[in-house]
Amino acid sequence: PGLSYTWIFNNNTLDLQEDSRRFVSQATGNLYLAKVEPWDVGNYTCAVSSAAARRRVWGTPTALTLRGDGVMGEYEPKIEVHFPETTYAAKGSSVRLECFALGK
Repeated sequence: PGLSYTWIFNNNTLDLQEDSRRFVSQATGNLYLAKVEPWDVGNYTCAVSSAAARRRVWGTPTALTLRGDGVMGEYEPKIEVHFPETTYAAKGSSVRLECFALGK
């Protein structure tokens, strides 16, 4: 609670207000890019802020490059769902089950 996530692209803060291809989850801090384009190539750095602590920290830059061969390596299309056989929840509480697909 109280954390805010921002992504820096090539030393400039990403402005995602009107961007339909990129999204930053304020729950996890993850940056999602859809339909990667050549102009997306560069260095991405996550910055995490805490207003309560009056502190901001930056992660290590991560380079995004395009592969010319179209091969995604470890990110070949796959769908994985890993749920326990039974999920327990207290009456009236909320439960979140996530499904994640990754690939081209």
